[in-house]
Amino acid sequence: GRQSGFIAVQASMSSGVVDACLIPEVPFTLYGDRGLFAHLESVLARKGHAVVCVAEGAGQDILATKSTKTDASGNPILEDVGVWLKNQIKANVKNVDVKYIDPTYMIRAIPTNSGDRIYCKILAHNAVHGAFAGYTGITVGLVNTHFVYLPIPVVIQSPRRVDPKGKQWNRL
Repeated sequence: GRQSGFIAVQASMSSGVVDACLIPEVPFTLYGDRGLFAHLESVLARKGHAVVCVAEGAGQDILATKSTKTDASGNPILEDVGVWLKNQIKANVKNVDVKYIDPTYMIRAIPTNSGDRIYCKILAHNAVHGAFAGYTGITVGLVNTHFVYLPIPVVIQSPRRVDPKGKQWNRL
């Protein structure tokens, strides 16, 4: 969801060009020797360019406005961290030209590959089989190489979050 950094982490790992990945699960600072601006200045001096990947929910704790609004489902309405961070970088990092790309629709609208098509077809087939068997309140998922029925209340009981001490974050 919007308060989890899985997409940003996976995109950063797969691209191999990201110099800083900001996710909601890992707080970050902008200023100081260990802050984002110092890191970007170091990368810019070394490589001449830097790439920052920012998850939608990252940095909500340090944005200028603290919104308490929620959507119809009760989820918090998040501030636009991308535009805010672009402006902060422009104002605080010397001699930098910032290009900002919001991939929200790009990543949801790319053509599928054959693996995606097969995966979705198998999920759909299993969902239909579950419905014909009379199951309700379930979803279909892949668990340990097996397609299984999962009870929706169990799946949604707690949000999935990137573990800042886990293998995935460590790999990145």
